[in-house]
Amino acid sequence: MSRHKSSMLFMIAVVLAMAVALSACAPAAPTAPQPAPAAESPAQPVSVRLWHMEQPPHRVQRIQQLIDEFNAANPGIVVSQEPQNWGEIYTKAPAAVAAGNAPELLFAIPDFTPILKDLGKVQPMEDLVAEMDALYSFYPTAVEPYAYDGHTWALPLYNMAHSLWYRPSVFAEAGVEPPKTWEEWEAAVEALTRDGQYGIGLPANKHLYTDQVVYDFMVNAGAEEIYNPDGTLRFNNPQTVEAYDFYSKLYRFSPPDSPNWTWGEAEACFANRTCAMILQFTVITTYDTQAEGDPNDLGVIAIPHSPNVEESGTIAYSNAVMLLTDDPAKQEAAKEFLRFLLKPGNYGRFLNMEPGLFLPVTEAGSQDETFWNDPLAVKYRSQIETMIANARNGRLFGFTNGNTFPSIAAISAQNLLAQTLQMVVIDGKPAAEAVAAGQALMEEAIGE
Repeated sequence: MSRHKSSMLFMIAVVLAMAVALSACAPAAPTAPQPAPAAESPAQPVSVRLWHMEQPPHRVQRIQQLIDEFNAANPGIVVSQEPQNWGEIYTKAPAAVAAGNAPELLFAIPDFTPILKDLGKVQPMEDLVAEMDALYSFYPTAVEPYAYDGHTWALPLYNMAHSLWYRPSVFAEAGVEPPKTWEEWEAAVEALTRDGQYGIGLPANKHLYTDQVVYDFMVNAGAEEIYNPDGTLRFNNPQTVEAYDFYSKLYRFSPPDSPNWTWGEAEACFANRTCAMILQFTVITTYDTQAEGDPNDLGVIAIPHSPNVEESGTIAYSNAVMLLTDDPAKQEAAKEFLRFLLKPGNYGRFLNMEPGLFLPVTEAGSQDETFWNDPLAVKYRSQIETMIANARNGRLFGFTNGNTFPSIAAISAQNLLAQTLQMVVIDGKPAAEAVAAGQALMEEAIGE
C-alpha cells in the first residue's frame, strides 16, 4: 500500500473516531439506512505500445497472436502493436519522441538506433541483454552493433543474412559445381548464361538492396571496414576497388533490367528461372509458392570470396528492439514482454511470422522446437540451417570489429554504395575512379 493511501486511510479513521465521540455526547436520533462503502477501484494495467515495421498482414497476425497470449497471462499489463513502415519511420519516430508520444518499444536496425539515441530517449538495455544471454546465449555478432558508448542500446530479436541461391539441377546440367572462390564464381556465371537464362541476377538500382549486395562483395574482398578506427573514412582502398571491379565482371551476365531492381525483382527472376543465381536473404517463400517448391532442388551456399580472404562472409542485419520509456513500471512491463518473446516455445513462433527469413540470434533459439516445426521450416530445414551458419559470419557497414559510427546513417540514407556502383556498371567509369568519387560523396554526406 502506498504511503499516500495509508495517510488517507488514517485520516478517514480519525474522522470516524471523532464522529463516534461526538455522537456519544449528542441526543440519540433515529437511525437511517447507510449506503454500503464504495469498493476500491482496481489498479489500472500498465500499457505498452509496440511499434514495428513488419507490415505484411500475416506477420502482424502472428505478432498479435503472441501479444494476446501474453496479455492473457499478465492481466496487469496490456501490450498493443502499431505497425509502421521503414519508408517513414526515420522521420516519424524522432517526431514522436519530440512530441512526447513515443512508443515504449520500437524495433530497430543498427543504423536507425543512433538517430533515436541522440535524442536522449533510448534506454540502456545491457542488464536485460545479459539476463537473456545467460539463459539463451546470444550470438556475439547480434549484440555488437548495439553496444557502444558504454551501454547496449537495444535487445537483439532476429537476424537476416544474405546467401547465394541456386538450383542444383541447373548447375548439374551445365556441368557447374557450387563455387567457393571468385574465380570459380565467374566461370560458373559465364557457363550458366545461355538459352535465355542469365548466370546471375545483380541489382544496380540506387536502392538499399544494391547497397546490401555491393557490401557482400566488399566483405568477400576484405573491405568490410568503411571507417578507420578514428572515424575517418577508408572506403577508397584497393580491396574496395577489387570488390567493385569484380561486381562489374559478374554484372555483364545479369538481366538488362537490373538497374531497376529491388528485392522483389531479384526473387521473381530466380523464381521464373531467368536467373540461375541471386544474392538474397531468402527465396524460400517465393520458390515454394511461385516456382517448383522442390526442396531437393533449392541450393544455398555461402557467398564466394576473393583469393585474399580466407573464409566467406555476408551482410547481416541484427534486428533489435529499443526501450523508449523512463517510467519504471512501463520499463519492467516492456521487459517482461520481451522475456516472453525470447522464451523457447514462443521465440520460434515469433521468428516464423515469416518462415525462412528471420533467423535466431540465440543458441537456444536455433534449437527451439517451435522454430523448426513450422511446415516451411520442416520442408526447407537444410536450407535454413545453412542460412544460420552463414549468418554467423555476418558483417554490417559502419558496425564492424566492435566499432560503431553513427554517421553511417547519412551514407546509408543516400545509398552511396549503390551510387558508386552505378558509376561503374552504368556510367562505365573504372572502379578505382568510381570508388574515389564515392569516398568524396561520403565525406560530403557526413561533413568530414
